[in-house]
Amino acid sequence: MGTINYLTQKVYYSDTDAYGVVWHGAYLRWLEMGRVQWCEMTGHNLVELENQDIVLPVVNLNVRYKSSARLNDNLIIETSVSKFNGLSVIFHQTICDEETLKVFIEADVEVVAISKASGKLYRRMPDSLAEVFKKEGKCLLPA
Repeated sequence: MGTINYLTQKVYYSDTDAYGVVWHGAYLRWLEMGRVQWCEMTGHNLVELENQDIVLPVVNLNVRYKSSARLNDNLIIETSVSKFNGLSVIFHQTICDEETLKVFIEADVEVVAISKASGKLYRRMPDSLAEVFKKEGKCLLPA
């Protein structure tokens, strides 16, 4: 794997549910933050991409909940690209405890590129993004 982004996040009261643990949907927000920061780290600001008529929606999400984070835990959101096939990219993400490294969730998030104006899927990932994704993840394209 290539570039790995690490983002830290504290668990606040608003992130928890009636059982005193992190609400399952809060993890999805943190995963999104990790992917946005990964893109920015590799030179792709999502607002600039949107201005170029490129948006990157999630089309598949596989989350494995392993343990529950709790109020005041400090988390690390780790994000990297695991696969790229020319049309979509799969980010592998892990959220764990900053101190103990106990894993709370692991996720694989598949993203495609669509035209903001038309809402239609690009036949292939735009070149500027494809270059980064080929370099960063296991490329499943013919050589």
